[in-house]
Amino acid sequence: MKLGIIGTGAVGSAVARLAPEYGHSVVALADSNSAAIDSDGLDSERLLARKRDGESLGESDPGEALDGFYDVLIEATPTTLGDAEPGFSHVRRALEGDRHAVLANKGPVAERYGELRALEERSQGQVRFEATVAGAIPALSTIADLGAGNVTAVRGVLNGTANFILSRMAAEGLGYEHVLAEAQDLGVAEADPSFDVQGTDAALKCVILANVLAEGNGDNDADEAAVREPYTLADAAVEGIEHVPPSALELAAEDGRTIRLIGEVSQGSVRVGPRLVPEHGTLAVTGTQNILQLETRHAGRLNISGRGAGGPETATAVLADIGRLGV
Repeated sequence: MKLGIIGTGAVGSAVARLAPEYGHSVVALADSNSAAIDSDGLDSERLLARKRDGESLGESDPGEALDGFYDVLIEATPTTLGDAEPGFSHVRRALEGDRHAVLANKGPVAERYGELRALEERSQGQVRFEATVAGAIPALSTIADLGAGNVTAVRGVLNGTANFILSRMAAEGLGYEHVLAEAQDLGVAEADPSFDVQGTDAALKCVILANVLAEGNGDNDADEAAVREPYTLADAAVEGIEHVPPSALELAAEDGRTIRLIGEVSQGSVRVGPRLVPEHGTLAVTGTQNILQLETRHAGRLNISGRGAGGPETATAVLADIGRLGV
């Protein structure tokens, strides 16, 4: 497959580097300032090295990459809220050109899901977005394999930064600000960690899960599906971890429990917030690990866990989606 990659952050760069191992070639690579385009294939390592040295990726305008010779557009620009731009427009141009789009960017899927699906319906291309939920964990493909209509609820730990902070606070009895600074020093937290610690990132993932489940359950209740607007971030009840004191974790430990930032999609609601969980239970993953629990109609509870973030980890989800396109 010929790939056009928009966004050269951790995920986009990792996809560019790993693509040849999966039998694909990168024919367009763009950041916000410039693009390199070659229908015969690019040397991604050389181009990314140029960028690290402060040079431009190429001589083309980033917009030109969207009209290149690719089969699949990889949308890996930063997630934005509200109108989800410019990511949504990038995907729209790919679909209007009857090309496929694979997203690592959560914005278009969480905030404009209905419009995205409408564009896909009119296109010969497909939209896939495994990488938008829990990095390397095959959350959406597992739901698809089970049948979304057979999954009644999903809950789990969906943000590695928040989980690192809470698990360190619990293990060492340290305060939030101290552990946050440690996480930033280690590169686990961004300089501005608000997206993670306020629960927004986990909420976006839950919104995406809610839309996938609602779409699947629409097969069983067409009338309800017809009137229900897709979920957006505005539909989620969200609370972060900034105000969790060490004393709360100490009290929880005395009762054999701990606190984790849990996202949950159940009975049409989307909720994210600190929750008490058994100290040695399934949801008490530590460090940057993520876990999802799927409640199913016929198979009981299924747990899937692993690395929920990171460049190469999330890139594997993007590349798996490309493989599922089957073209």
